[in-house]
Amino acid sequence: MGRKNQTTVTEFLLLGLSEESEQEDIVFGLFLGMYMVTISGNLLIILAISCDPHLHTPMYFFLANLSSVDICFSSVTVPKALVNHMVGSKSISYMECMAQIYFFITFINMDSFLLSVMAYDRYVAICHPLHYTLMMRPRLCVLLVAISWVITNLHALLHTLLMVRLTFCSHNAVHHFFCDPYPILKLSCSDTFINDVTAFTVGGLTSATPFTCTTVSYAYILSCVLKFPSVQGIRKALSTCGSHLTVVCFFYGAILGVYMHPSSTYSVQDIVATAFFTVVTPMVNPFIYSLRNHDVKGALRKLMFRRLSSLKFYR
Repeated sequence: MGRKNQTTVTEFLLLGLSEESEQEDIVFGLFLGMYMVTISGNLLIILAISCDPHLHTPMYFFLANLSSVDICFSSVTVPKALVNHMVGSKSISYMECMAQIYFFITFINMDSFLLSVMAYDRYVAICHPLHYTLMMRPRLCVLLVAISWVITNLHALLHTLLMVRLTFCSHNAVHHFFCDPYPILKLSCSDTFINDVTAFTVGGLTSATPFTCTTVSYAYILSCVLKFPSVQGIRKALSTCGSHLTVVCFFYGAILGVYMHPSSTYSVQDIVATAFFTVVTPMVNPFIYSLRNHDVKGALRKLMFRRLSSLKFYR
């Protein structure tokens, strides 16, 4: 490729999750079905929030952003794997692979930042309900999301530039369905010490900051809720956090097990875990929020009713 990184590899081979044709067909069907559900489910959440004035609040503003990021997160990896299966190819160009790495890091970090912002929003709503409108002003909400985008893009750019400087020689087979940074690092014939150190330091800090903010927010929420005089008040307060807390557990449960160790120890179990939070988590998020949230369910029913009414009108 370029002269600076002296890359002799012009493409990588994505071997997928299985090398047997029958299993590949099953994985293709699962990925296609889950991707369609991810796109349609998250789009419904976005449409429901945008069409219902009652949902034009900070909480649902962040939820709409999370759904948008989940759509992009899945679209970075899954479509390429589906297309390769349909055309009978396993190749991805060097530039496409680097682009996948950049956007993968951007959206996975954006997910964690949005989850931390949503945790802070729940903290303010439960612990400071009388000052909620003043503290969570629209300008602050937009600013929090904008800052998150800036940090995640700079972080992704740093890792991608460090990846581009590496030399890739003869081995180009990636035991994954997309260009995950860790399997790509294992293929390099250069010293990846700087990449590993950066992943542990900068990457660890970028991941630990939103995780810590989320944990601290829920610690304050729990201490505040336990002071409520009635059991009904406690249940009502915790019910507003149930959906978000479930998503947080799904998201961080897989990530902490995959990326908190050196790239040299990346295993098959890590590949399966990565597939889980890149494909399954974005798919279940809209169901978790819609099934456990009365406001979202009401907005979805209104949206469906309007759609059915318009179809009957045109008939």
